[in-house]
Amino acid sequence: MTLNTPLLTSETRKKDQKFINQSVQYIKGVGPSIARLLKRLEIETVEDLLFHFPHRYLDTSKLSPISKVKIGAKTTVMGKVHQIEKIKGRKNISVLNIGIYDGTGYLYGVWFNQDFIADRLKKGTTVSFSGRILYEFGKLQIKNPLFDVIYDETNIDEETVHTNRIVPFHPATQNLSSNRIRRIVKNALDSLDSIDDPIPASVISKYNFLDRVTAVREIHFPSDLLFLKRARLRLLFEELFLLQTGLVLRKKRLEHTLKGLTHKIDGELLKGFYHILPFELTAAQKRVVDEIQNDMAKPFPMNRLLQGEVGSGKTIVALIALLISVQGGYQSAIMAPTEVLALQHYLKIKEMVKPLGIRVEILTGSQSQKQKDELQKEIKEGNVDIVIGTHSLIQKNVEFKSLGLVVIDEQHRFGVRQRVNLKEKGECPDVLIMTATPIPRTLSLTLYGDLDVSVIDELPAGRKPITTKVINHSHRDKAYELIRREIENGRQTYIVCPLIEESDKLEVKAVMEEAERLKNEIFPDLKVSFIHGKLKQSEKEKVMGEFRNGELDILISTSVIEVGVDVPNATVMLIEDAERFGLAQLHQLRGRIGRGEHKSYCILFADLLTEEGKNRMKAIVNCTDGFKLAEADLEIRGEGQLFGPRQSGLPDLKLAKLTKHIKILNHARREAFEIIESDPLLSKEEHQSTLKEIKNKFASSLDWLFNA
Repeated sequence: MTLNTPLLTSETRKKDQKFINQSVQYIKGVGPSIARLLKRLEIETVEDLLFHFPHRYLDTSKLSPISKVKIGAKTTVMGKVHQIEKIKGRKNISVLNIGIYDGTGYLYGVWFNQDFIADRLKKGTTVSFSGRILYEFGKLQIKNPLFDVIYDETNIDEETVHTNRIVPFHPATQNLSSNRIRRIVKNALDSLDSIDDPIPASVISKYNFLDRVTAVREIHFPSDLLFLKRARLRLLFEELFLLQTGLVLRKKRLEHTLKGLTHKIDGELLKGFYHILPFELTAAQKRVVDEIQNDMAKPFPMNRLLQGEVGSGKTIVALIALLISVQGGYQSAIMAPTEVLALQHYLKIKEMVKPLGIRVEILTGSQSQKQKDELQKEIKEGNVDIVIGTHSLIQKNVEFKSLGLVVIDEQHRFGVRQRVNLKEKGECPDVLIMTATPIPRTLSLTLYGDLDVSVIDELPAGRKPITTKVINHSHRDKAYELIRREIENGRQTYIVCPLIEESDKLEVKAVMEEAERLKNEIFPDLKVSFIHGKLKQSEKEKVMGEFRNGELDILISTSVIEVGVDVPNATVMLIEDAERFGLAQLHQLRGRIGRGEHKSYCILFADLLTEEGKNRMKAIVNCTDGFKLAEADLEIRGEGQLFGPRQSGLPDLKLAKLTKHIKILNHARREAFEIIESDPLLSKEEHQSTLKEIKNKFASSLDWLFNA
């Protein structure tokens, strides 16, 4: 079977482009009320509708006739509803029988206490039932069948869109059925001859892809299974190709058109720092420092992602970059996601550079207005060399005299917009993004495809292995015995309560109640304190200082201590309700211990009620490699949940699954690089549709793509 695409005039293409940009309200069968329902599905234009793809299909040509079904077999049948019967049974149990007829026989769907289903399956409705065939009370039955409304005769439109074909089922809402959406999509496609194709003709030819309009038609209403497969492949490639081309376009633009700062990398300040450094850098740290120095010496801005295992020494590497900037007369800034981490960076960096005469300050939201005003004045006048802070750094009233380097820690906790805001505090400063959350290659190509990537894949010498155990609450006493034994030996313990996102008050209450219980009932003879995100900065500093100095035995916390807290004497990490954390987060928390010379223990209290929870706990126990755990988390939970806050500015992937389509991603990335190498600004005629579609896809964040 072949599909022929007609030759189209430029007038036809312009008409079609105008058509897909118009409101979906004007499609036959829509109108204002249906348009409002479609908006809930994020469908506002005809183009949104055409790219609202089916999530599954039913091949009606391969269904079993009711007369041929076998008892006990799982089967799918289709017929018209001819009988609806509601029966009141004993003990207030209601039974709903809905009989369908397909011309060869009758079959009944049976539901218990679900009378509302009769509202959807009215007489005359064509429906499919799926499930195991039973023969009871002289009837063929399926109990609680999965069902799909194929066609509702209360609609007057043609039935051909639903029957004798592969029937698509689009994501729908309660008040807007899949079969109604199916009709609306068909009406839109009937009015369309062409769609601008963002994939260059040479790439389409190379991979033997369907053209775009054919692919869109076939993914909604497949001619056969082969064309459905080809349509999905072409549109899946398109998603990844546009994303990668946008990222590569930005990367090349930075390299070719933006003038950055050329830093001197062998100054006296850096030599002085190496002289006072009390240890030697690992081979991996030295390699990454070389990569960063090479970037900072170039005349265009550095954009580098620094990945490293928990405790691999990223902060020292970042500090070297900060000093390179400072020794050239520029200021540097570090933005951290929490005040606890900002404070940790501040105390550590201030102590390390003290002999060098460098001024380091911290700026956070919890400081008094007077403190902020005074510090902002000093920063603006250039009297502060290194500024460490939280989101406070990107407030409008924070100005730098000469910002040369921006370091963003734990980037996945910030949106792209925040990353851009901090960069805009200077004239094209270098940017170093750090993360201790190992990012699988599949995701780093997508989330950070515009960055060069450095990886510290080596831990400092002397790190002790951490024993990780998952236990249920019945073994709580044994866990407390281990904590007491370690404390008697001079060690310290973290106890982490999960963040209760629904309520900050509940979060604080949970931590404080647990602290009181442990302090008064379990460890009345030990020094116990707590920390959470709502404490004032001065209180956080006091508690963290006490724990760091060994004045506390047990620190109870929410996951604010997940990142950056470095107390080598802490050897036990007990995590409550561990099943509520992702693998990456558990690995981060576990990384708070095992930093000294003593053996460490991570205890996970978990109720393993789901298969996903069991798989995650098994993975964290058996694996200490953060990158392997990140891959496992990606497989178990999917890319949508792995990093929490969405990277604003990135378009949704409707078809592509990074866990499954890495090969296609690599092909798309290679084609993107080749095209941008030959046409860095996508100015050639054959690339105009590509550029137009990229701008469309990234419309919500053009500053990121073209000005960041």
